[in-house]
Amino acid sequence: MKYFGLDLGEKSLGIALSESGIIASNLTTIRFKSENYSDAVEQLIVLIHQYKIDIIVLGLPKHMNNDIGLKGQMAIDFKTLLESKIDIKVILWDERLSTRSALKILSDSNKRYDKQRKLKDEVAAQVILQNYLDSRGN
Repeated sequence: MKYFGLDLGEKSLGIALSESGIIASNLTTIRFKSENYSDAVEQLIVLIHQYKIDIIVLGLPKHMNNDIGLKGQMAIDFKTLLESKIDIKVILWDERLSTRSALKILSDSNKRYDKQRKLKDEVAAQVILQNYLDSRGN
């Protein structure tokens, strides 16, 4: 099974890949006009076919009290849109603190600040996907 992990933002979609189902690695970031999720989905579908992806793990932002706010609803709507365009399993995964973890990973890597900002979405996607894979006991 091949997986994509996704970290959805208002203008970007971080993507991580696992070809083994054990280890996730950051792949790329898709950029799109603010809240133009149709464009993001179209770009994503190209990559899904290119990498022959079986399962998508999409980060679901939740508040610390477990409520789903506007960003969480945005992820749910993105899942619905993606599933309407392509037959693929999309799993919503609690992504609380994934961006913070990504920034910590990047700051520990001694990369310049501008490089960290460019990579944060795809590294957050990597954290989301790795957490999902780890939860399955692999």
